[in-house]
Amino acid sequence: MGKARLLVVEDDIDIANMLKIYFSGMDFDVDVAHRGSDALEKTKQVLPHLIVLDIMLPDIDGYEVCRNLRTSTRTSHIPVIFLTQKDERSDKLQGLELGADDYITKPFDIEELKLRVTGAIRRSERESLTDPRSGLPAGRLIEEQLRRIIREKDWALLDMRINNFEPFRDVYGFVTSDDVMRFTAMLIGEVLDELGTTNDFIGHAGGDNFIVITNNEAAPAIRQKVKERFSAEVQTHYNFIDRQQGFMQAPKANGSMEKVPFMTMAVGIVSPSQQSFADIREITELAAEARRQDSLAAA
Repeated sequence: MGKARLLVVEDDIDIANMLKIYFSGMDFDVDVAHRGSDALEKTKQVLPHLIVLDIMLPDIDGYEVCRNLRTSTRTSHIPVIFLTQKDERSDKLQGLELGADDYITKPFDIEELKLRVTGAIRRSERESLTDPRSGLPAGRLIEEQLRRIIREKDWALLDMRINNFEPFRDVYGFVTSDDVMRFTAMLIGEVLDELGTTNDFIGHAGGDNFIVITNNEAAPAIRQKVKERFSAEVQTHYNFIDRQQGFMQAPKANGSMEKVPFMTMAVGIVSPSQQSFADIREITELAAEARRQDSLAAA
């Protein structure tokens, strides 16, 4: 697993820098925002595994930031720990009612904060709420979204899988392949920002498999854009020699080497405009079959 991504939202520069230095030393990937609006923008660009959120901010307060995160399908799963000088019971209740996972008042014990941060991230992963590599919703949260859409009409599900990912991981290793997972999550999010809506859902179904739930009208354009951008931009994860020759060499079971094409993205689409679905298993099976057909067509 790669480093857990932590976003610290704190307008006190000294406290923000102290937290960045401390958690970076604990092997977290730490980003800092000094304003609430900046925090929302950073969260949209790269999903953090957890947000440490001050309430008193110079533009919008932490309550509003938390409310915004919780009302967006794409960020509602991110654990939030409030960090503030307010210690009134009503303030704590307000934060918890908005969906905050924990609440620590200043001055605080940095060791206690670390334990609460690591505990919240572990709970999220243990309950299959997020994938530890991409930070995207996983397991139970994906299932909840599928149970929601089966009762609705204007939706489309895109099943996405990375072709040739396993030989890439075997040659380049787990650290670099985890970077591809994070790159893919970011790319899909950027395409949805351009062509989708804030209600669209991105999930990491496991391994090299991602899903998107959007509206039926936007789905074909999202599919095309993801495939085009992925093919063009994923090449930055290969070394110079592989990029120059246009493929990579991977070992076969018998010890010989074979040419493996660069990774591409296969995408299948299903929607109730094409057919009806009896249960969520039927949705995922038909989407996977559509994705396999897309992969064969590109071969």
